[in-house]
Amino acid sequence: MRIAIIGTGVSGLVAAHALHRDHDVTLYESDGRVGGHAHTVDVEVGGVTHAVDTGFVVYNEANYPGFSGLLRELGVETQPTEMSFGVTDRGSGLEYRGSNLNTMFAQRRNLTRPSFLRLLADIVRFNRAARRLVANEARWQGADRLPGAGGGDDPDDESIASFLGRGRYSRSFVDQFLVPFGSAIWSADPSTFTRFPMRSYARFMHNHGLLGLADRTQWRTISGGSRQYVDRLVEPFADRIRLSSAVHKVVAGPRDHAASTVEVLTDLGPERFDRVIIAAHSDQALEMLADPSPAERSVLGSISYQPNTATLHTDARFLPDSELARASWNYRIDPGGRRATVTYWMNALQAITSDEPILLTLNRTEAINPKFVLAELEYQHPVFDLAAIRAQQRRHEIQGVRGIYFVGAYWGYGFHEDGVQSALEVARAIRDVR
Repeated sequence: MRIAIIGTGVSGLVAAHALHRDHDVTLYESDGRVGGHAHTVDVEVGGVTHAVDTGFVVYNEANYPGFSGLLRELGVETQPTEMSFGVTDRGSGLEYRGSNLNTMFAQRRNLTRPSFLRLLADIVRFNRAARRLVANEARWQGADRLPGAGGGDDPDDESIASFLGRGRYSRSFVDQFLVPFGSAIWSADPSTFTRFPMRSYARFMHNHGLLGLADRTQWRTISGGSRQYVDRLVEPFADRIRLSSAVHKVVAGPRDHAASTVEVLTDLGPERFDRVIIAAHSDQALEMLADPSPAERSVLGSISYQPNTATLHTDARFLPDSELARASWNYRIDPGGRRATVTYWMNALQAITSDEPILLTLNRTEAINPKFVLAELEYQHPVFDLAAIRAQQRRHEIQGVRGIYFVGAYWGYGFHEDGVQSALEVARAIRDVR
């Protein structure tokens, strides 16, 4: 079959990897590069050039089986990374890193602060309650991390906010731990994060071993940056990728004729394909459809996105003052701040040797000294609220209808493995209908 794949993030590339040997595959990419959120930038610091990841950075083998298998198949070198999370509250002066008791009490005065001790007690209590919510669920094996993949999920109608209210958790726990932690993981708006469905949150955290004070999972990063895997992945079908080729419309055949070809319209005119896989954000996919069905409008239109500006820089002011509190992920609470402000310490995450800190900060471009700015990038991240979770469970209603499929990390939790599993699910569906 002739198959068009629109978008070359991890989902589009994995779909091409799975299908290109048996089908005539053409990939369209509106950008001038492939990779999507797998975006490595070369920067010069202190006279040395470093390859720094600005989107996808880390994974672990236990929770990323599809992606880990892909890396092994491609022979991509990886290395362990130090994953830690810390918070700096500029209003109260609080700083901590949640790796162990020594770093949790990076400020020794917190040993006798009732509010901080209550925060710690609430972390333990909340994690225990979250584990109980999903205690009877089997750990993910791969595709079952996508909601609905196993034939349906338990109702997930309670928000984190409601759960917190019932449990009477302290304000310090919510503002100085839970919201920063969740907002950092999903690059989410801290003012709306507690709308996240509680059971989905518990399921994700439980599977990733994050329902504890310290994360004991061994995380890894790709040696030389994520472009190493992207480059190897595209080698067999690089000649089939059309860069800087935005797709304006996808025109399906009659609704009652499943065998109709699908038309893809670009600046070069229309081309016809037997199947089309749209590997773009769900809102972008909906915009491409010339005649979306009511189901496509409802499902794809129910997932919203959070824009985030990522600034790569060397402004050391964005690390905590206390060295004990400095983490791989540093969340900063500023008085009056309304967006997630996380600074990733790339020296620690990618084992970069440099006399200067190489930092990636979300949503604080205006506060960073311009002379320290190395690059500025824009990303969009899915917002996982109740509407999104319900839409994910309905994806079977729109997959393959009139020969059009939709893949992306938005069908799961927004991470690389979700994109991989989404692509493999669609590739299996296409093979099954041959």
